[in-house]
Amino acid sequence: MIAVARQAKPARTAKPATPATLIFVRRRCLVCDAEQQRLEPAATDEIGPTCDSCGAPTERTAILRAGIVPKNPSAVALGRLGGLKGGRARAESLTPQRRREIARRAAQARWKRPKSSK
Repeated sequence: MIAVARQAKPARTAKPATPATLIFVRRRCLVCDAEQQRLEPAATDEIGPTCDSCGAPTERTAILRAGIVPKNPSAVALGRLGGLKGGRARAESLTPQRRREIARRAAQARWKRPKSSK
């Protein structure tokens, strides 16, 4: 029997997946002069995506906001589920006396604020 040397596999290093940052831009169509605002990857060209109206190329006229990191939709859904349960679960766990204290403080805070002139 011939012994075969096994090569050790290199250890995997877990790199966190960094989501691509987005920019919020204003674009103008080169043909019909329609203006639109959209989110796009930071690496998108100045003359880039097509116009929603006529399909011609658009040019970036302004970067309105840079460095937007998209949210993980799964995390958003989980957070919403917890948020939907949170208030009711907290109210059920509080004693009536503690609920009264919280309500009293809230009323005092409302009455301390100056009235807004409408």
